Amino acid sequence: MSTWVARRVGQALLTFFIAATLAFFLMRLTPGDPLAGLTEDRPIPPADLAAIRERYGIDQPLLTQFARFLSGVARGDLGASIAYNGRPVTDLILAHLPPTLLLGGTALLLNFLLGIAIGVFQARRPGSGVDRTLTVISLGAYATPSFWLGLVLAWAFGTELRWLPVAFMNEPYLVGAPWYDRAADTLRHLILPAGTLALVTFGATARYQRATMREALALECIRTARTKGLPERLVLWRHAWRNALGPMLALFGLWLPLLVAGSVFVEQVFAWPGLGSLSAEAIANRDYPLIMGATMLVTGAVVAGSLLADLLHHWADPRLRAT
Repeated sequence: MSTWVARRVGQALLTFFIAATLAFFLMRLTPGDPLAGLTEDRPIPPADLAAIRERYGIDQPLLTQFARFLSGVARGDLGASIAYNGRPVTDLILAHLPPTLLLGGTALLLNFLLGIAIGVFQARRPGSGVDRTLTVISLGAYATPSFWLGLVLAWAFGTELRWLPVAFMNEPYLVGAPWYDRAADTLRHLILPAGTLALVTFGATARYQRATMREALALECIRTARTKGLPERLVLWRHAWRNALGPMLALFGLWLPLLVAGSVFVEQVFAWPGLGSLSAEAIANRDYPLIMGATMLVTGAVVAGSLLADLLHHWADPRLRAT
């Protein structure tokens, strides 16, 4: 077991290194000057421009820049942002991380609550009209672009019905208001972006839950439990769903990057002040350090989520623990 865990952790670290290498070099192969935004409003003397390039290390050869970047990552230093006048990238990411965690965590919770409920419901009625209808709905939702659905929901519930706010995380006039008023306001602003993310992701969870529950309901122990006269509710949730828990834990690990990755498009549509909006701004400004900082965070979340999925599946399945 310990050998398997060590090997899997080593594979995760190698995957992270390869992803970081590809992101670093591919970003620098794209055309454009990262200092172009600084010279748009007013010209900068060549000597000052050279000093700025030296400050951010972009005057060095690519391999030197890459070695400097890896050394910084190892120390937890992601460099300084060009567009934000030298502000540490780590500070920018930490400032925008809580809104993304709130959005992603809420969407992930709604995803699994809705996906598990629908998947179990379908597994009990395979091939029925309700099962086919829910399959079409879940697959249709999963195939819907998040930015399009966000725009539709913003128009319907924000512009037409005026039930919910469609932009930002809080109303500016609530600064200094009691915490419960600010919390309620944040919740109202969270409904549309979190609902959008949940609606475009729950379909995969529902389909996966349906498949694992169908396999669990076909087990001999489930037929035995029913033969003994146990209530269907106990058979379904205490026995069948417990046998389907391993694959769902693995799926949870794979969905976990949604906490930090969120959705750039959804955050842009609703002007949500998270990492998605920050990343879009960094890409527009060709802010190399900020782009790489956000990329490393998302890459780390994806790799860690995949590793956690394997570990949870290995822990939940006795057959895998025996290997």
